[in-house]
Amino acid sequence: MSVYTALLNRSVAAGCSRVWGAAPRPLLHIRSASVAEPGTRRSDDEQLWEASSFLPFSRARIGSFFQETPVLKNPFLEDALLRGYLRRHLPQGAVLSDLCAFGERVAIEVDKWGRECEVNPPRLVHFDPWGRRVDHIVTSPAWKRMKDLSAQEGLVAIGYERSFGEWSRVYQMSKLYIFSPSAGLYTCPLAMTDGAAKVIQSIGVSWPVDEAFSRLTTRQSERFWTSGQWMTERQGGSDVATGTETVAVSQTDGSYKLHGFKWFTSATDADMTLTLARVQDRTGATTPGSRGLSLFYAEVSRDEDGRLKGIEVQRLKDKLGTRQVPTAELLLDGLPAHRISEEGRGVPCIANMLTITRIHNSISAAAAMRRVVQLARDYATRRTAFGKLLRDHPLHMQTLARMEVETHGAFLLSMDVCRLLGQEESGVATQLDTHLLRLLTPVVKLYTGKQAVAVVSEGLESFGGQGYIEDTGLPGLLRDAQVLSIWEGTTNVLSLDVLRCVALTKRLTDVSTLAPAVKAVDGALSQLQMFVQEAATREPGYLDLAARDLAYSLARIYAGALLIDHACWKEASASDTYAALRWCEQDLCPVVTKQARGCYDPSTPPLDSALVYDHPVQNKLCSETEI
Repeated sequence: MSVYTALLNRSVAAGCSRVWGAAPRPLLHIRSASVAEPGTRRSDDEQLWEASSFLPFSRARIGSFFQETPVLKNPFLEDALLRGYLRRHLPQGAVLSDLCAFGERVAIEVDKWGRECEVNPPRLVHFDPWGRRVDHIVTSPAWKRMKDLSAQEGLVAIGYERSFGEWSRVYQMSKLYIFSPSAGLYTCPLAMTDGAAKVIQSIGVSWPVDEAFSRLTTRQSERFWTSGQWMTERQGGSDVATGTETVAVSQTDGSYKLHGFKWFTSATDADMTLTLARVQDRTGATTPGSRGLSLFYAEVSRDEDGRLKGIEVQRLKDKLGTRQVPTAELLLDGLPAHRISEEGRGVPCIANMLTITRIHNSISAAAAMRRVVQLARDYATRRTAFGKLLRDHPLHMQTLARMEVETHGAFLLSMDVCRLLGQEESGVATQLDTHLLRLLTPVVKLYTGKQAVAVVSEGLESFGGQGYIEDTGLPGLLRDAQVLSIWEGTTNVLSLDVLRCVALTKRLTDVSTLAPAVKAVDGALSQLQMFVQEAATREPGYLDLAARDLAYSLARIYAGALLIDHACWKEASASDTYAALRWCEQDLCPVVTKQARGCYDPSTPPLDSALVYDHPVQNKLCSETEI
């Protein structure tokens, strides 16, 4: 009998669950002993109370009622959609057993490590006790255990071993999907590690990056490396073409030394990094714009005195969320590096990295939604309010069902991009598949990032006041979700990226029960086609105003098609059909709805600006009556 079958057949609650946010403990019946002072007698009331012990509040007694905490069970066994998706596309016993066993480990062991990373965030030690500059980033023991676990479980390696062909990426991302909410944000360095490995693979695994590639993709924890991604400088994040000031000075041996200031470097404790810089010519001049940017590989190492070579850590960022991840400002002062792109071809080289990291971002978004729904679902079976369990309140279940529908859509969107990536890497992708991967990667990233914030916020509300209390661990889910719409391109930046792609198609199967959903998707596609045709005839800037709503429309329509496709599977459940129908009840093509309201007319930008800047008083010399 396989591990998967054995775990599936036994009582999960008995053996593979833990209490969320606190150690399980019995409810103790505590009473306060009352001792009379020497020479005095206790009153009759005191003796009566001590005999009965029925008064609930006195001294150390705090009452007999305690809210039951939600329990994190095996996230693989608890996720019917994930299991169904894999049964349909990757019904390999080895995969299912591995994911089930890993889900067990996440619930019992790994989730505690993730909480430890949250409550013991990294700190920076600039100097040793004798005044020497050391710049040590001190992380928790749990953070280090996450690195070992990531190697042993193949959380990067699976995507490069390709043991399951074109479905290897789906297998890898399914495992990360289970891991992400309990990972203490270790998925951040894993995303950049995967992205770096992809870049190295795309340019050719040879010196000086062959050893690095081997370490990035190994399962041996003692050899495993993580990679940083040092792109952002003071002038901006996504606009690297004009925002990159770092220069590369050529050395006689063909290597370079980098000089610059990196404003935002995530997972700064990585073993290596990829970064952009401008090569100086013999006169010290550089080429402006993206044509002047080259991609460099650098290892993070220390000299004999323990000082970082060519790096000074200025400070760690104080962030809203993702506090578990060391994010720092770095001064590069002669960092040894190797140029691995053609000179001036750095930006095209990082395109593969962005594809990988944006897919990781989407998986983390869908995983955050799934986790909060799982916990809320369990809590609803434990919490009693107004005389009955939360699960017996129709309005509460309606809310959870709406969250579940959003989670269904996010999961299928994210997994379909993983499927397309696997096809491309295995050489079986059609031209259409390649275009879809290019289009859907930014669409899915921007849409799931926004979904995650909304669903997780709604999820916290389902716990009442406890959802707002830090030591439950629940607020951290919302703080960490907020980064998903910002990192690797904000919603607006990605919306404009979508405008550079044109392709959308999906064959729909007509099933009678799904007819309303099919009709809605078909109608939305027709509306979208008409919009694109009309927009092409409008003045410049029209599509820029519509870019965000266009991206949302693409995401909703494609998710609807995926939900219908999954519901048409012969082993699909009634819930799969219901999820497709509910998804397609929403406005699938908001860009057309907003167009009809005149939202993209040339008159709107000045009106928007006037609305935003309506209140400040411009003239400081205005009289009080004028103000």
